[in-house]
Amino acid sequence: MKKNQRPALDGPVVDVQDLQFSYGKHHAVRGVTLTIEPAQVYALLGTNGAGKTTTLELIQGFRAPTSGSVRVLGVEPTSNQGAIRARTGVMLQEAGFFTELSVLSTLRLWSDLSSRRDDVDTVLQRVGLDHKADTRVQALSGGERRRLDLATAIWGGPDLIVLDEPTTGLDPFSRQTLWTLVRELRAEGTTVLLTTHQLEEAESLADRVAIMNQGRIAVAGTLDEVLSTQPARITFDVVPAVGTEWLDRHRRPGGVEISVDRVTRPHGERLELRVSGPEPVRDLRWLLDVADRERVDLERLRANPASLEEVFHQVRLTDLDDVAADPDSTSAINSHEVSS
Repeated sequence: MKKNQRPALDGPVVDVQDLQFSYGKHHAVRGVTLTIEPAQVYALLGTNGAGKTTTLELIQGFRAPTSGSVRVLGVEPTSNQGAIRARTGVMLQEAGFFTELSVLSTLRLWSDLSSRRDDVDTVLQRVGLDHKADTRVQALSGGERRRLDLATAIWGGPDLIVLDEPTTGLDPFSRQTLWTLVRELRAEGTTVLLTTHQLEEAESLADRVAIMNQGRIAVAGTLDEVLSTQPARITFDVVPAVGTEWLDRHRRPGGVEISVDRVTRPHGERLELRVSGPEPVRDLRWLLDVADRERVDLERLRANPASLEEVFHQVRLTDLDDVAADPDSTSAINSHEVSS
């Protein structure tokens, strides 16, 4: 059993249902529903102002929802602050340390304030700050301060760790250190909820992803489920003389779309064709069969699933279209959660 670990929950670690929160007339969170199971890494994505930080504050019990419900570790957070904090580690976007203290003294002070128990030297080594133990906080780089933030968040092996934009401003080494540690924590049974602008980070770490915009969850699920909301694509080049008529002579599979651009390659002009559709394996087989029948050489052939960046971009475009159509609408996006 993990250090300081409580008995396993019979249910989700975080359970949010139809969450609403307003600052006066501004609706910051509009009907958010999400569920985070034990030992999951759940990534909450969105632009600034999408509602991510407010949602985190509601989950942690720093604010009471206007309506809807939140349960964390089996209890309602605003009325059970002590119980939640004893089992939750938090890494904020900015932390306030006493800059005159050394790294070692900072973590010792944290150990005195925390109800959880751990070993200072072990935690510093785990976040890669053992060689900076005697260095004052004011002398740390930005990346090293973020790792000290992380040390306080993981102190005592909490059941839930909340990471708010954890890799903002980090150098590549510090980012990889944090990613490795998040994977280790998940393997040990810790649940991690993180917000991030880094799509690569979500793709690398998250078991489940939710994209927020205008206070709502626009799309959510496993990474594969989220990516499947946009078509995969196959790209290739042909010489201009070949044209595209050879494709038009064959019936396309359902849902397949084809676009073409004229491009300049090092070896001359080419037509770049993009084949997109819902079933990439089927579509690729169709394309190769047609090319073989027509004796067409496919240059630079590549088959790729949709990226998280494409999904994110499409969500934003959809939202802009909805707002333009009905600026006062509070239902431009329907919140939903793809079931596990």
